[in-house]
Amino acid sequence: MSDKEAVFKQIFQANSKKIYHLCYGYTGDDDAANDLLQETFLKVWQNLEKFRNQAMISTWIYRIAVNTCLTYLRSEKRQAKDELTPELADSKPEDYSPKNEQVALLYKCISKLEESERIIITMVLDELPYPEIAEISGISEGNLRVKIFRIKQKLTELYNQYERL
Repeated sequence: MSDKEAVFKQIFQANSKKIYHLCYGYTGDDDAANDLLQETFLKVWQNLEKFRNQAMISTWIYRIAVNTCLTYLRSEKRQAKDELTPELADSKPEDYSPKNEQVALLYKCISKLEESERIIITMVLDELPYPEIAEISGISEGNLRVKIFRIKQKLTELYNQYERL
């Protein structure tokens, strides 16, 4: 195994779960999320030598993933809100539990948000530090905190609407 392969393997192991969640937040589809995960890490592999350590590597990978997801959504010409997750809340009988149902509903609500809001809340759920989220999303940390507050309010409203159905 070459040095590059060893480094890549470490990077993949450290970041793949978060990137999958990010991709799933954009698509609401397991297959599409896995495809986007693979595409993201293919780009990481191809550009690893170009990484300059000016940002954390996870920040760099998130940027690649966000761009990959946005390109996917544009190329699919999706009407993001309604078409993203039609079966998301449908749990398989063996997967049924109140917690799984709540998580599925949360992702369904996230899929109704605007693209920029989806990326931010997905990073919050992945417990990325606010300075890193601000850097990835290209906004100040103060502005980010206001945005996150508003996104959480929107999600609460959406969640409550679904709970009433």
